[in-house]
Amino acid sequence: MARGYGSGAAAGESLLEATRPRILESIDRSRTRQRWRFRFWFAATWFALIGGLVAAFALAGKIDPAFLGTWAPFILGGVQVTLLVSVSAIVLAVIFAVLGALGRISANPVLYSVASLYVSLVRGTPLLVQIIFFYQALPQFGLVFDALPTGIFALAFNYGAYLTEIFRAGIEAVPRGQVEAAHALGMTPWATMRRIVLPQAVRIVIPAIGNEFIAMTKDSSLVSVITVQELLWRAQRVGNANFRSFETLLLAATVYWILTIIFSLLQGRLENRMARSDRRI
Repeated sequence: MARGYGSGAAAGESLLEATRPRILESIDRSRTRQRWRFRFWFAATWFALIGGLVAAFALAGKIDPAFLGTWAPFILGGVQVTLLVSVSAIVLAVIFAVLGALGRISANPVLYSVASLYVSLVRGTPLLVQIIFFYQALPQFGLVFDALPTGIFALAFNYGAYLTEIFRAGIEAVPRGQVEAAHALGMTPWATMRRIVLPQAVRIVIPAIGNEFIAMTKDSSLVSVITVQELLWRAQRVGNANFRSFETLLLAATVYWILTIIFSLLQGRLENRMARSDRRI
């Protein structure tokens, strides 16, 4: 009787093992269908809401397709300036941040004080004030620069202060044992920082840099106040000249929104790839 029971249990386990792949495959197909169904209704809802709003504005006479068709190329020509400002500023901001972070963790009181003053001063004043200050106040001391490089520098100077604290946290997140091991091997403090600490810190803070870049893409619109001919400046110029600011500003806002979505998707892909790389390690 025991042998019969044992044989039946073994047969049941064998049947379960044989059917397990098909069960798992069926579950995966069901989950995939659910994901695509969710995405479909998500996209359909967005399309319905946005399409309904656009149709309502068009029927109310607030949107003139002919007007937008005439001026959209000129307005959209500012996108490349917006991207130039954003990319250049984030690169320069990372340089400011690395220097600021090194100063914030330095045992030298002078370097620490300078870095701390930089962070406190920048984070304690509005970005718009800083942009106008660099463009309008510095010429009184003979420092005159064109609007585009001034806008890039002002954005980088501001975001560099916020990234300083992010980089400092990234540097401090590197295990102390690696630094001690490098010193034990005879590496100098600078070589340890350059070859051991900073590469790992950069990897840690990449997601935060992505978030700051997305925010900077939107804040780049502030450089329009110093006549940088980016997206917002062109939209305001056309809207004010033709008394149709609603359409031009709506177009500019839509472009900023699309850029934000694109960069967010790219950042998500980058983070997923880095996560898979970390799991392999």
